[in-house]
Amino acid sequence: MGWFDRIREIEPFDALLLDRGLVEALEAEARDRPLGPLRFYTPTFRSYATDDLRGCGKNRFPAFSITGGICALNCDHCQAKILEPMIPAASPAELERKVRDLVLLQDLQGFLLSGGSNQRNEVPYERYYPAIEKLKREFPHLRIGLHTALLDERRAVRMEAAGVDVAMMDVIGAAETSREVYHLDRPVEDFEATLAALCGTSMEVVPHVVIGLHYGRILGEERALDIIARHRVAALVLVVVMPYYAPAERPFATVPPEDVATVFVAARRRIRTAPVQLGCARPAGGHKILTDAYAVMAGFDGIAYPAQGIVALARAIGRPIEQEHACCSIALDGLAGRRVCAG
Repeated sequence: MGWFDRIREIEPFDALLLDRGLVEALEAEARDRPLGPLRFYTPTFRSYATDDLRGCGKNRFPAFSITGGICALNCDHCQAKILEPMIPAASPAELERKVRDLVLLQDLQGFLLSGGSNQRNEVPYERYYPAIEKLKREFPHLRIGLHTALLDERRAVRMEAAGVDVAMMDVIGAAETSREVYHLDRPVEDFEATLAALCGTSMEVVPHVVIGLHYGRILGEERALDIIARHRVAALVLVVVMPYYAPAERPFATVPPEDVATVFVAARRRIRTAPVQLGCARPAGGHKILTDAYAVMAGFDGIAYPAQGIVALARAIGRPIEQEHACCSIALDGLAGRRVCAG
């Protein structure tokens, strides 16, 4: 029995329209390049549970925002909404206090540091670096990830010196998207320059590509993948734009799952020497189930917060699975350990 027929027997796929031709093409490709184990990521950014997996009830890997819910760019796809669930850390002292409390009370294993950008897509982390250095000295087991935004070589080196383990950034491949969606007057070349500066350090560099970022159109994703393929990265994370964050006067279309899958395949073919992961952000409901299914079949190495039925799908096509209670950009190649949620 082929993949398509096996998947149709999994309950969540009963009412969904899988593209048979696409599934069969992915299966044929997998015969030439067998698929390896698949890791499911369930960090404590939000509550999560399916029939097959459970989230971790503790704050073992939270996200902090140094600007609270404020962002000067206020990009059309996000409207700063991605910052709202994060724990505010308005000062270095507040970050230190909250991290220490979580280490002592909730077995904190690491955290993501983020924040809203200024109008040049830069985040003012500099005053937080002494606090990060102190926390890394006191708790060397902590894995610290940081959303870098755009920067130069000097800032990348300072970030590295502070003890940041993983640097994450969005790579935009179309000038129109930078200008119209991000409201940012900076060229695509600045994104590659930032990636090059980060890759010149010892940090693990994990670029992100937002599929459909140009109001739900596929524009610039191929160029972004070409940029990333030119650099030494620890992993690539793909996410899908979520149009319900957009303002009414500038609506986004929902990218069809089949179009998302074409970018998945392109990414997996271009990035051969590093894990390719599906990150937290993507539309919910049936769209998410199909998107996750195509990621599994395209050979992705990891998926954050998998949809209902995806564990069963992975098993149906013969992919071994494991679970991590950490961010998919942080727990790479077992560096964060194969931890389970205790209590």
